[in-house]
Amino acid sequence: MPKGYWIAHMDVKDAETYEKYRAANAKPLAAFGGKFVVRGGTQQVAEGNWSPRTVIIEFPSYADAVACYESADYQQAKDIRLTASDNNMVIVEGYEN
Repeated sequence: MPKGYWIAHMDVKDAETYEKYRAANAKPLAAFGGKFVVRGGTQQVAEGNWSPRTVIIEFPSYADAVACYESADYQQAKDIRLTASDNNMVIVEGYEN
């Protein structure tokens, strides 16, 4: 079964509030097996337009990735994130050989 991923890029406008989001998202991510693969860090935009912060979270399956995003706990965390940053996010199924 292919893994699922959240891929997000964002521009954090309020670092203090964004830290509250990070604390609030810990519970739903753990509940659905989410694991950070990329969490900020140095990046180089090779093509096109991209935001200053990139995050990739891996889940055991695409279904887990979607269920986590749709969970009540994550929706509460998301409400905090939306006040602190401008975001683009996609949930995608991984490739499996």
